[in-house]
Amino acid sequence: MKKKTDPKWIVEIVAMSITMSMIFSLTSSEVLDGAGYIVAFVLLFAFIALGIVFDIVGVAVTSAPETPFHAMASHKERGAREALKLLRKADRVSSVCNDVVGDISGIISGATAATIAGNLTRDFSLNGIVMSLVVTGVVSGLTIGGKALGKTVALSKNTQIIFTVGKLMSFLPRFDKKKK
Repeated sequence: MKKKTDPKWIVEIVAMSITMSMIFSLTSSEVLDGAGYIVAFVLLFAFIALGIVFDIVGVAVTSAPETPFHAMASHKERGAREALKLLRKADRVSSVCNDVVGDISGIISGATAATIAGNLTRDFSLNGIVMSLVVTGVVSGLTIGGKALGKTVALSKNTQIIFTVGKLMSFLPRFDKKKK
C-alpha cells in the first residue's frame, strides 16, 4: 500500500523547520555572545546530544511493534495510548525527530563549533585552519559516533524507548485531553 504525499504536511514540516531553526540559532547566538568557553562547549554538547536523542527516538518509532502497547493500553498504563499514537504516525514522528530536530541540531552544532574555533583562534593566537579542523573533527566524530551507538540502542530497546516517550507525552496537557 503506497501512501500519498500530503501537501499540507509538507508545508507544516517546512514551517516547523524554519521556526525551530530560527529558535535554535537565536538561542545559540544569545548564549554564545560574551559567554565563556565552558558555557560555549556545554551549549555545543547540548546540541549534539539533542540530535542524538531525537535520532534514537526517530529510529525506535519506525522499528517498534504496536502489540505490547495494546496490552498496556488495555491495562490503562500511563503513556501506552500516547505510544500507540506515535507508532501510528511513525513516518511523521521519524521525519520530525530525524530530519527536523536532528538535522537542525547538526547545523547549529556546526555553526556553534565554527564560532568556538574562531574565538579560540582569536583569543589564543592559534592557527585558524588547524583549530577549525580539530573542532570540526571532534564535533563530527561525537555526532556520528553518538548516532551510530544510538541506532543500535534504538533498534534493541525500541519498545522501552517509545514507552518512555509516551509516558513523557502523557504529562503534557494537550495529550491528556480526549478528542470527541
